[in-house]
Amino acid sequence: MQASLKRFIPHVLVILGFVIVSLAYFNPVLKGKEIFQSDIKHYIGMSKQQKDFKVATGEETYWTNSAFGGMPTYQLGARYPHNYIKKLDSVLRFLPRPADYLFLYFIGFYILFMALKVDYKIAALGALAFGFSTYLIIILGVGHNSKAHAIAYMPMVLAGIVLTFRKQYIFGFLLTAIAMALEIGANHFQMTYYLMLLVIVLGIAYLVDAYQKQQLPHYFKSVGILVVAVILSVGLNATNIMATQEYVKESTRGQSELTINADGSPKVATSGLDKDYITEYSYGITESLNLFIPRFMGGGTYEDVGKNSETYDFFVGLGASPIQALNEAKQTPTYWGDQPIVEAPAYIGAVVLFLFVLALFLVKGRLKWWLVGGAILSLLLSWGKNLNFLTDFFIDYVPLYDKFRAVSSIQVLLELCIPILAMFALVRLFNDFQKDEEKLKALKFATLITGGLALLILVGRAMFDFEGARDPLWLQRYGLDYLTAVREDRQAFYSADTIRTLILVLLSAGVIYFFLKKKLSEKLVVLALGVLIVFDLVGVDRRYVNNENFVSSIQVQKPYRANPADTEILKDKSHYRVFDISSSSGGGPAKAAYFHNSLTGYHAAKLGRYNELLDFHIYRNNLNVLNMLNTKYIIADDEQGRPFPYVNEDANGNAWFVENLESVESANDEIQRLDSLDTKRVAIFPVSDRFMLRTMKTRHFFDVDSLASIELKEFKPNYLKYESNNTNDGFAVFSEIYYGNGWNAYIDGEFAPHDRVNYVLRGMPIPRGNHTIEFKFEPEVVQKGSSIALGSSIALLLLLIGGLYWELKKR
Repeated sequence: MQASLKRFIPHVLVILGFVIVSLAYFNPVLKGKEIFQSDIKHYIGMSKQQKDFKVATGEETYWTNSAFGGMPTYQLGARYPHNYIKKLDSVLRFLPRPADYLFLYFIGFYILFMALKVDYKIAALGALAFGFSTYLIIILGVGHNSKAHAIAYMPMVLAGIVLTFRKQYIFGFLLTAIAMALEIGANHFQMTYYLMLLVIVLGIAYLVDAYQKQQLPHYFKSVGILVVAVILSVGLNATNIMATQEYVKESTRGQSELTINADGSPKVATSGLDKDYITEYSYGITESLNLFIPRFMGGGTYEDVGKNSETYDFFVGLGASPIQALNEAKQTPTYWGDQPIVEAPAYIGAVVLFLFVLALFLVKGRLKWWLVGGAILSLLLSWGKNLNFLTDFFIDYVPLYDKFRAVSSIQVLLELCIPILAMFALVRLFNDFQKDEEKLKALKFATLITGGLALLILVGRAMFDFEGARDPLWLQRYGLDYLTAVREDRQAFYSADTIRTLILVLLSAGVIYFFLKKKLSEKLVVLALGVLIVFDLVGVDRRYVNNENFVSSIQVQKPYRANPADTEILKDKSHYRVFDISSSSGGGPAKAAYFHNSLTGYHAAKLGRYNELLDFHIYRNNLNVLNMLNTKYIIADDEQGRPFPYVNEDANGNAWFVENLESVESANDEIQRLDSLDTKRVAIFPVSDRFMLRTMKTRHFFDVDSLASIELKEFKPNYLKYESNNTNDGFAVFSEIYYGNGWNAYIDGEFAPHDRVNYVLRGMPIPRGNHTIEFKFEPEVVQKGSSIALGSSIALLLLLIGGLYWELKKR
């Protein structure tokens, strides 16, 4: 018993080390500070209404009116009943944010290496190499928390798969089911999709290996077990998956009915995102060298070049004070690649890449090939429009690939595969499978390849012009002398980081050389390489995410401040919408959603029809459309350039009776008709709408006398109550966004059908007399999904207890 406990002591110490390292890197959290993340700021603005509602009522709302006229909260942090896997995730993320995600990076990778039966010291070293990969730190800096969350669980999923293929069926099944459930629960389906691509590569490598070893029965048995584990993990996240699947069809990721763009040009028919949008962020082929040399292409879009720079001297030469020149130097446009914006290079590490190349010569078998295959696939796909034939093939023929944008982010697979294989270079160095002569030969080749590449880049600086895609803008703004200074600073970055990489490669090679010559022990090699890897990666990481990113907690939790226009509008306690077009309001795209029911907001997957309405009409300030959306206030700059709340007296109100229903032939006709439609008198719908056609056959014109009224009496995000008075049968239009998968209408407590009119709004016939009309958001998908999640949780618990009992009994 005592011996068994001793086996766990190194692992406990490693985990404690991960906690300490995570807190040390993000040490301001120990003082109560929080990291300022731009995307989280937008999220707070978008989700404030639903959170306030939860605090006030204790009830979760799955609809918010605060942004884009109204939308489901499924991708805004909605909480679902019986989502117990989320509670487990909260237990694992016990550290303050973002140290919790860094800890997850470490522990997930460590678990994978335990499944691969690697010594704990190498496993810990690999965890540090993975967790401190620059891209993984950068996404924490900007607030891509769900992406970081999903990436962190990737190694754990792979660990479950590896255990299963190693014939540890019970532990493999349980770990895969739990890890995959956590992966899905992170709610970044793009990262989960990329993980699936890597698993397919792994599966092919294992299939070839099983065929060669005549172990196909075991292979297919393992696959069967893993399929059941994945099904169970899907069940544990049923509500989230079902709600997302339902919403995607109605979002910008679904298929549009339009065949024209807002400018009148033909629209390319697609069931997913537009190709230009998908490939907007495509990694440059040459730019990929910054995986090895961090500021090969200048680093981030803007970098601090410091006092000893040509840019600083340029501004001093213009008469700027030293402080002014330093401030300008902090925002030097050093990046000279082709991507629109780059926060930082996706640097993997010179030491890690050196070990990866070394592993290519030392490691054999299926492990090597699925890791190399995954890395190559990841790199090629990240090039996007720079490798059109492959990208087009995946967009056109690979299911779901066209649902995701920013193809450069698939490099997360490369950032996972390379550290894994790199650590196996050490595994092979430390065992006796190969002779020292073979290891020395591999070391020589690895050093020549990586060191030679760094040296070639250093002496080949003349091959590059250091000209960026946005340089014409800087030329126009500051002139040729400024641009010349910037390019010289780019060259200085290039040379300095290339020399840095070359030195790190030679030092790493030297450590291994002395080990092979019996001058260093295994422990000293691991320690020395650990110091080099941490120095290498953390040194680059701190350029972009450091203590300066942290602010007081109140600045993160309440990132927006109301300006006088906001304050004036907030005095109006009725139900209306606000359109903020002021350039001086400040706060970013989600600020208006923080204070008001806004026409705009910040979200990667808006309702598709509403997004089209934005492009065709709202962004063009079409008053007919603004009126039908009950836009009572428009925040615009006054003569002094300050935000002012202009009252729109022509807003249609919350609901109104129309005099006429008109059908149009297509979605194109419907959205174009809104340009001149008298929305107070006429409502339009597509001729394909059977419900509206039946309504129109019954009544085409409606008598609307001066006493007819429909008034909003009560409003919540998920509930609206109106009272109508009309001496005639009528048809009412409501200034609320139509979403048929959840919103139900009731007249005097009885269910009544309603449908979409005016492209995005709700409309329904109202009988004569006095009536109470209610709209309730009652998504069936939440009810069904929660039941499935509860059943799956019970099944997992029983399987967990049964599996552990079986293993203990067997032992």
